[in-house]
Amino acid sequence: MNKRTDIFGCTVSLSASGDLDAWNKTQLGFLAHAAVTPEHLGQTIKSDPDFALPYVCKGLFSLLLGRRELVQVAIDAEKEARSAASRRSLSSRETVFLEALSDWNSGHAARAATRINALLDTAPHDALAMKLVQAIRFVLGDAKGMRSSIETVIPSLCEKDPAYGYALGCHAFTLEETGDYKLAELKGREGLIHTPDDAWGLHAVAHVYDMTNDTNAGVRWLEDRTKAWEHCNNFRYHVWWHLALMYLDKGNIDAVFALYDRDIRADKTDDYRDISNAASLLSRLELDGHNVGDRWEELADISEKRVDDGCLAFADLHYMLALIGGNRQNAATSLIARMRKNAATEASDMDAIIKHPGLSAAQGLEAFGEGNFTAAFRHLAGARDSMQTIGGSHAQRDVFERLTIEAALRGGYFDAAERFLISRTDRRAGQEDRFASMRMDELARQRAFSRDSQDIPQIIPAE
Repeated sequence: MNKRTDIFGCTVSLSASGDLDAWNKTQLGFLAHAAVTPEHLGQTIKSDPDFALPYVCKGLFSLLLGRRELVQVAIDAEKEARSAASRRSLSSRETVFLEALSDWNSGHAARAATRINALLDTAPHDALAMKLVQAIRFVLGDAKGMRSSIETVIPSLCEKDPAYGYALGCHAFTLEETGDYKLAELKGREGLIHTPDDAWGLHAVAHVYDMTNDTNAGVRWLEDRTKAWEHCNNFRYHVWWHLALMYLDKGNIDAVFALYDRDIRADKTDDYRDISNAASLLSRLELDGHNVGDRWEELADISEKRVDDGCLAFADLHYMLALIGGNRQNAATSLIARMRKNAATEASDMDAIIKHPGLSAAQGLEAFGEGNFTAAFRHLAGARDSMQTIGGSHAQRDVFERLTIEAALRGGYFDAAERFLISRTDRRAGQEDRFASMRMDELARQRAFSRDSQDIPQIIPAE
């Protein structure tokens, strides 16, 4: 059959009667985190059941959602794609995507990203490959790999390319995550000029303001651009979460709770990303001494049902936050027991991350919830240097850094608390935020009442 060409100039094995517009909208929707993306994907499959690539995307998108029940969806999607391929030959590009899905279904997410990334060497305009590499490496906490990948793409694109603005948004985020804050802000702002619906690029700029403690600019940036994420799937809750973090840093707690109830948890979803937004925000509020009421209960109810997932260490640790917040000790114990099983098998890339630092961090969180700050600090400190590998962003992982510092203060490890506070501020462009300022004051107060300053003890390895 004759090959057709999509909006990004890539040839696809879509039949003449297949809905190319729906396929283009699927890819654009994926770039923009659009809520309607699944509808366009479904329409593409309906219009041409022998077109294998949409099945592959269904599988990869499912795995990115990090839910145990969607693992089977991804496996079934691979079977459907191979069945379609038996009826219509694939291009070499489409074969790469299919084999990448097979990689991840076999537990090798990093290999999947590497395989897809190779497409960009000869086809930097391949926006689907570009965004998938970013998404998978984000899950794996590979900020340097994300940046390296997107920087092979940017020089080959021009302003007329439909993915140009989205590529700049991806670049902005990787620049921020690798500490190049000034350039990250410039690229993020430039990207939005070309693609105003790029919530990822918009949120990259919000990250810059968070990491440089410019909360006033951050609040203005987001509040002036709420329409930029109205079209989004649940990613819109995450952008509202960023605004809540900025209000928290400003000490406007009423605004934080209003955002939590009205936007962040308006829909009581069980998506791990939504749980992570909520649990990390409640944890920050409690660390600052605020009563969060019964808000932990619904998060703990959901997290109790996810203890057997084991898809992502990042998700597991946020489920643990919810379980300790909701005083669900039995479920917390079950979660750690399941993580030990993952650690013992190391059957996948994620199992290795769950083994370390995931298990140490989870044990530290459990101990923190029990008020055993010595054990909490020693476990959390043992995980600290490897926490990047759980995935997510600096802003998302900061809740664990805060808890490690808090455990050090409450456990009497003052020298370690000071070192961690200083290194945290150094990563944040040398700007001491409200949390750091309050904890430095607390450290000085505690030292005034203690003649002995303790250093970090021997770290307990994960069992």
